[in-house]
Amino acid sequence: MITLSGFFPATHVNEETRHFVIFRASGNGVRRWSDSPWGAGLIIFFDAPAPPRLDTWRDCMRERAGSVRRFPPVFPWHLPESARPMVATWERRYQLAVIGSDLSVILGVVIVVNAVVGALTALHASVFVSLTLAAVFAGLGGSRAWSAAALGDGAEEFRRLYRGLFTAVVILAIGGYALSLEGLRPWVFLAVPAMAVIDFPVRYLLRRLLHKRRQAGHCLLSVLAAGGVGTVTDLIERTRKAPHQGWRVEAVCTADGLGTGPDGRVDGVPVVGRLEDVVEQVQRGGYRIVAVTADAYWTPRRLQRLSWELENTSADLVVAPVLMEVAGPRLHVTGVLGMPLLKLSAPVFTGTRRVVKEIVDRVGGAILVALLSPFFLAIALAVKLGDGGPVFYRQRRIGKGGKAFTMIKFRTMVPGAHAQRCRLLDANEAEGPLFKMRKDPRVTRIGAVLRRFSMDELPQLFNVIAGQMSLVGPRPPLPEETERYSSDARRRLLVKPGLTGLWQVSGRSDLPWEEAVRLDLRYVEDWSLALDALILWKTVRAVLKGQGAY
Repeated sequence: MITLSGFFPATHVNEETRHFVIFRASGNGVRRWSDSPWGAGLIIFFDAPAPPRLDTWRDCMRERAGSVRRFPPVFPWHLPESARPMVATWERRYQLAVIGSDLSVILGVVIVVNAVVGALTALHASVFVSLTLAAVFAGLGGSRAWSAAALGDGAEEFRRLYRGLFTAVVILAIGGYALSLEGLRPWVFLAVPAMAVIDFPVRYLLRRLLHKRRQAGHCLLSVLAAGGVGTVTDLIERTRKAPHQGWRVEAVCTADGLGTGPDGRVDGVPVVGRLEDVVEQVQRGGYRIVAVTADAYWTPRRLQRLSWELENTSADLVVAPVLMEVAGPRLHVTGVLGMPLLKLSAPVFTGTRRVVKEIVDRVGGAILVALLSPFFLAIALAVKLGDGGPVFYRQRRIGKGGKAFTMIKFRTMVPGAHAQRCRLLDANEAEGPLFKMRKDPRVTRIGAVLRRFSMDELPQLFNVIAGQMSLVGPRPPLPEETERYSSDARRRLLVKPGLTGLWQVSGRSDLPWEEAVRLDLRYVEDWSLALDALILWKTVRAVLKGQGAY
């Protein structure tokens, strides 16, 4: 186990920083929050008394991109008269939409279950309904499932919803046993699970609507970036590539107060001052987030002073520690001797969770084969009738630990296509050891359709059942690809290759080689059952869109 402290070495600037730690200014307690939106990294909140939120909000649908409303200082005796904290106008409206949808689902399920199951008397019905509602609201409230800080992005929102509903099941089960209410069983095993089945997709749809608004330039949080020009530029680029995360860098502070171009900007964003001017600029501009990136200026003392001075503003302070790309269950946050420490444990590739993953892979693969058997037959007939060639294509791939295995796919190319690869190398459009062509002349007509929707990969479920592959994992490489692997890329072979993975839901063949390797390594380092579930959920949308598949 490695313990990391001192977020910013005073004399070191890491241009490859990819991680952000969010904390409330001058907080005393440290609590885990979620992974960084821009690649692997930990997001943490250091709790502190937050200024009360004002309840004057407008619907973000009526606002222009990035519109905000200015309010008087919350604590005028602490802030100068020029301070006008800005509060994004869409947050409260989105929170109310989530609460309203949850209440609609809960009440709808209760009404339907009460009508279907029924009760012996009206008294019993009212008791069961009241107990169920009380348990659900207690569970959701206790897990803070409606906290605005957890809504709109990351897996934390769904974890809290799951914990809340699971707590409701436990409360009802214990209450029914203690009070000898046998009629409560349908509410435990039917009503609450039905709420989960309906509410999770509803939450996801609301998030998709919010992400579409963000991609259109609306419902974004204003960010003031403060740090080295290189790391600030990296942050700006990442926020622009992922607008659905909700950040927009609107101003920059640098060590000398200067930008990189003749216009004095950093990647198109205006420089509003030097690093020592951050607090003054926040009070003037009312930014919601202050993102501090690596620079020799930032010493622990200066960061502490900055956190104190930002206490009574509307801004959250975000710090980018100089760490490797590691997050998920391997990072643990603790406070020792008054300073936050990140404990980095070694990646675990064995144990109970791996046994669960193995069971889920094989049982899930068998179930999918049974359910998709009609599609298997239809695709096989289409491939056979297309050109009379074989239905399946078998190819040697490299699996866990460098062990070779035979991967099965529906044939999408003309027979003998692999032998023709040498004469097409000059037309290769992929980077690194990969070979990809958007308009590969070897692909058949039916093969183009199968590739578009990744249906050619369905026979790999037999590899999953055989234990050679997993439902989720890195892309299975060719032997000639692994011969050109660097030591970093070879870590992909520490786990089984997958039918889908982070590469599948992040662009597939459109990804540069370095990005594909980074995503696979992130999966290897940060694997968890929750991450597998999230990737499987996103795979459905990625396959239907067909983006990056050729």
